[in-house]
Amino acid sequence: MIKNITLAALTTALFSTSSLAAGKGSNATSTFTSSEMTQEQKDTLLFIYQEEKVARDVYITLGNYYPNQTVFQNIQSSEQTHIDKAQGLCETYGVDISNVEESNVGTFVVPVLQELYDTLVAQGYQSELSSLMVGEYVEITDIDDLEHAEIGMPADVVNVYENLKAGSYNHLDAFRGAIDAYNVAN
Repeated sequence: MIKNITLAALTTALFSTSSLAAGKGSNATSTFTSSEMTQEQKDTLLFIYQEEKVARDVYITLGNYYPNQTVFQNIQSSEQTHIDKAQGLCETYGVDISNVEESNVGTFVVPVLQELYDTLVAQGYQSELSSLMVGEYVEITDIDDLEHAEIGMPADVVNVYENLKAGSYNHLDAFRGAIDAYNVAN
């Protein structure tokens, strides 16, 4: 129960942080240049870049813990592609990512995402089914955050985020299929 409450509190903080960073309230997509991108928008690019790393790192960690759940290994490479795309946006728009150590699994520069990673892994360690439900949760969260993050962003950012969302919907389907299979087998 405590872990569910903690996860709910993190979710609220995560949505609030990403909604604020995305400038929620403005729904127009613009076509301005990188020099016109606000600091809030740059913060959003960094947030999404790190959030994609949360997904990959959670899947690496839980995949190592539950090696028979191949869904984690299957999605890791796709999450790396998501990270690469988000990193490309950061580089295009001059977001400082020099303090990001992408190869360090489980380490994040955005404190709320560090806390989210730690909580998700702890919840995933509870049981194999819990780990699959964590994967489902990560994808639902990614989809929602990407929808909020693209508001008011340049067209190239919106295009990348739409592609990331499409991948996340596929990952969500994979985790839901794995949950169903687990429930049938057990």
